Amino acid sequence: MVDLRDEAVASEGSLVKVVLIASVAAVGGFLFGYDTAVINGAVGALQTVFQAGDVAIGLSVSAALLGSAIGAFVGGQLADRLGRIRTMVVASLLFSVSAVGSGLAFGLVTFSLWRLVGGVAVGIASVIAPAYIAEIAPAHLRGRLGSLQQLAIVVGIFSALLVDYGIANAAGGAANPLWLGLGAWRWMLISALPVSLLYGVGALMIPESPRYLVAKKRDDKARAVLRSIIGSAAEAKVEEIRQSFASAHTSRFSDLRGRLGLLPVVWVGIGLSVFQQLVGINVIFYYSSVLWQAVGFSERDSLAITVITSLTNILTTFIAIATVDRFGRKPLLIIGSVGMTLTLGTMAWVFGTAGVDASGNPVLEGSSGTVALVSANLYVFCFGMSWGPVTWVLLGEMFNNQIRAHALALAASMQWIANFAVSATFPGLRTAGLGLAYGLYAGSALASLFFVLVFIRETKGRELEDM
Repeated sequence: MVDLRDEAVASEGSLVKVVLIASVAAVGGFLFGYDTAVINGAVGALQTVFQAGDVAIGLSVSAALLGSAIGAFVGGQLADRLGRIRTMVVASLLFSVSAVGSGLAFGLVTFSLWRLVGGVAVGIASVIAPAYIAEIAPAHLRGRLGSLQQLAIVVGIFSALLVDYGIANAAGGAANPLWLGLGAWRWMLISALPVSLLYGVGALMIPESPRYLVAKKRDDKARAVLRSIIGSAAEAKVEEIRQSFASAHTSRFSDLRGRLGLLPVVWVGIGLSVFQQLVGINVIFYYSSVLWQAVGFSERDSLAITVITSLTNILTTFIAIATVDRFGRKPLLIIGSVGMTLTLGTMAWVFGTAGVDASGNPVLEGSSGTVALVSANLYVFCFGMSWGPVTWVLLGEMFNNQIRAHALALAASMQWIANFAVSATFPGLRTAGLGLAYGLYAGSALASLFFVLVFIRETKGRELEDM
């Protein structure tokens, strides 16, 4: 296998090399998506095996999200102390032990604790991948390469749901034993292990971030890395990066303070992160199989619908990759907010006006089921070409070199807290009425539109040192 740290470089850099480097870093995004979505196929089995109610299941499913908030918060500090590469290796190890531990857990509390560990890994990956990719990518490619993070996330989601579908089919149900006497749902969770180990191996084969190297006064190494990416402009870029750190002290969280408690740009980053979750996207990927079963679809068909939805998410992410450096970040967010408001509003109307069966589940009659399915997939389309990838692009590039790791860590941590709030409250909202749930998400999508119009500044084509 080729060692990407080889310092024998072409005079004008290598596009293929930088794409490969960014892709390896984005494997953390794949595990981020895989780990958070693989629980989808196991939710029903967990409820059956552990005899758990809605509240207990909501908390156990969301335990990983609390871990993610912790991981995101400490991820920035690890990235600045250990370096971007070693931090990726730490995340890889945590992903690995969580996959085995949660798969072999024989109690809901133990299961939740192992999911918490996996969540810490997800949180670290959610910080380190966009930061590293933004720091390694040339300005004219940064949007597209930054979008690899979201592409990796949605491919991870799709892969997890496809694995869930295949394992459940092979066992005749997620709660049934599959191999070595273990239930199919356990193998769903253990299936993350091979990629978790591969992530750590891959991380050891890519170069350290040149911005981190300059911050640690390792200019020669930074120059070699940059020469392999941007060629003869490397010397000038090292000097530019050095100047951005010239009057700076060691980065710390106190650098984020401003007149309103935090610097304005940090508040914007937090708002961007929180709105990405308040629109309810992860309800689709955490609970969709249970949701579609509740409105009359079989377990097999519900998992198939969820796989199709995740495939839609992948395809639409390519739209963002193709357009984010051409049209800019802000226009895509505006289009996405409008689309999500309309589609979520439609879903709120469909479920809000539906009848209910003896168990209190909504009954979609006539064309209502088709309208709900189409609206759900159009909603995913609108999210996938806008707020999904663009949020990570902006978080990786909107902060200056001095505060990037810590500001991104804080913003990502708040994102996971918002994710937890949405995911943990959905089972209760589902009981209260899906029309109410989707109405709240539609309101958040509308609010996100005004947030973008007022607070988001375009970053297309700007160098990180100019932020």
